[in-house]
Amino acid sequence: MKQRLVLFVLLTCFLAANTAASVISENLKKDDDRKINKEFTVKKGQMLNLELKIGADIIVEGWDKDLVTADISIKGNDADDVHVEFDQTSEGVSIHAYYDGKRKNWNSDCKFTLHVPSKFNLDFETMGGDVELRNIDGVLDGTTMGGDLDFNNLKGELNVTTMGGDIKLLNSEVDGKVKTMGGDVKVENVVGEVNASSMGGDIIQKNVKRKSGASVGEEANISTMGGDIKLDEAPNGAKVKTMGGDIEVESAAKYLLAETMGGDIEVKKLDGWAEVKTMGGDIEIKMVGDPAEGKRDIKMTSMGGDLKLYVPEGLSMDIEIEIKYDEKHEDDVKIISDFNLDENVKDAKSDNWNGKTKVLTGKGKVGTGKNKIELNTIGGKVYLKKY
Repeated sequence: MKQRLVLFVLLTCFLAANTAASVISENLKKDDDRKINKEFTVKKGQMLNLELKIGADIIVEGWDKDLVTADISIKGNDADDVHVEFDQTSEGVSIHAYYDGKRKNWNSDCKFTLHVPSKFNLDFETMGGDVELRNIDGVLDGTTMGGDLDFNNLKGELNVTTMGGDIKLLNSEVDGKVKTMGGDVKVENVVGEVNASSMGGDIIQKNVKRKSGASVGEEANISTMGGDIKLDEAPNGAKVKTMGGDIEVESAAKYLLAETMGGDIEVKKLDGWAEVKTMGGDIEIKMVGDPAEGKRDIKMTSMGGDLKLYVPEGLSMDIEIEIKYDEKHEDDVKIISDFNLDENVKDAKSDNWNGKTKVLTGKGKVGTGKNKIELNTIGGKVYLKKY
């Protein structure tokens, strides 16, 4: 009896082990990569169109061959239900990928690695994945529903969007737009007119210049709904706006329009006019250049911070400073000026604060008064200094 029991236990363990081995073997089999490799002879200047309904990572790199090659890796439990179709026409190559299985919650992991002639156009759409583009000269359009965009050494026109990832555009000569709905944007060492925007991240633009020989350049146009903005250089003017971060401008010419709903604004070099506003921070601007040249009006507005404006000696100004404050902030407000101003304190006409509201004003004229200087804040100090 004992021998039969031992034999039964051993048999049971053997069957269980074999069943487990079978399951492991099946899982390994399902996780094996499915490979697709294609090659097409093409001409420079044609188009690669990617329509990936499955969602996939994309890498596209330019090379010196008149060939488009596609190396595709598909893995996951539903890899066999992913269909990839190719079509070549006189315009170029199209790749269409989609899922054709029965399961609603299907699983696959796809990666498309492609090479194209260095001068080629691209239009891509993926339901979710990162996109890398390298060494391509052409019209480059595309959208990913949820991945990072990483671009390097591009030329031509660029119009790309990600619904939820970061964007890097480096070492390129392009015009166009880059946009993310929920990530950071970095544009660095770029020649051309590139507008960058984010719905919820920081934007850094460094060493971005217009093309040499261009007679007219567009202004830098940068916006984010919830991050900082850092702008290195804007020789043709700039419009920058964030709903919740700081703004830092290294150098701007012609004009600057800057607005933040909750941060500081610093402009290290401004050769032109400016209108800047923050709902809750400090503002600092240093004006440079020939004080007799061009329009140099300045309007600075803060709902709760200090204002500092540094101007070159010889700037003609019509100055109006206004600081609104209540009794609690009476000792905090002050005008510090290198120019003679008539200061006056009066009661505010409208009072939405608790307690009595007053206004400290400072007015004056320097030279011909050509340039209007308006500095307005609440409960802070105002500095107007020359250098």
